Amino acid sequence: MFTGIVTDIGHVLELEQRGDLRARIGTGYDVAGIDIGASIACNGVCLTVIALGRDPQNWFDVQISAETVGATNVGGWTVGKRLNLERALKVGDELGGHIVSGHVDGVAEVVAMRDEGDSTRVTFRAPEPLAKFIAPKGSVALDGTSLTVNEVAGRDFGINFIPHTKTATTWGEVAVGDLINIEIDTMARYVARLQDYA
Repeated sequence: MFTGIVTDIGHVLELEQRGDLRARIGTGYDVAGIDIGASIACNGVCLTVIALGRDPQNWFDVQISAETVGATNVGGWTVGKRLNLERALKVGDELGGHIVSGHVDGVAEVVAMRDEGDSTRVTFRAPEPLAKFIAPKGSVALDGTSLTVNEVAGRDFGINFIPHTKTATTWGEVAVGDLINIEIDTMARYVARLQDYA
C-alpha cells in the first residue's frame, strides 16, 4: 500500500527484455535500507525489487510482466526517463495523500494545459470504463501522485498542479499527448459496486 506522496524522483538507467521487461532505476533512496522483495511504486506501478546496487549511484532492479506493460505506460519508458517513486507505507507513517494500491487501472491522456497564476491546470481524458469513478473533489492517483479532482465533464477531468507538486514530482515536465497511469480511488470503486446491487 502507498499514499501517493512521491518521496523521490528516480530515472531509468537500463531496460532489457529477458522474457519479462527488466528495468534498472537510479534512486536517491539509500539502498542499504531496501530489502530484496520490497515494493516500490514507480510512476504509480507497484513493482518488486529483485536486485540492488551502488555503482556508481544507488539503483534497484525490477521485473515487469507483459500484463503490466500492456496495462500501463511502462511500454513508453526509455533510458533517462524520470519516474515518481514511493516506498511502501509502514504502520505509523503519516497518510498525507490517500490509500493507493499501486495497481494501475488504465492510462489517461493529457488533452489540455493552461497556466493559472503560478499553478498549471491539466485536463486528462480517462478511459471510458473508468470515467464513472472520477468525481469533483475526489481523489485519483496519476503516475503515482495523489491528486484532487477539480472538475469533471464526461471522460475529461481537471487537476490543478501547484508549484511544489511540479518541482517535487515529474509533473513539471508534462505535455499534451502524454499517457499517464491512472488508479481510481478504492472507495469510489466499492461505492460503484454497491450501487450495482442496490
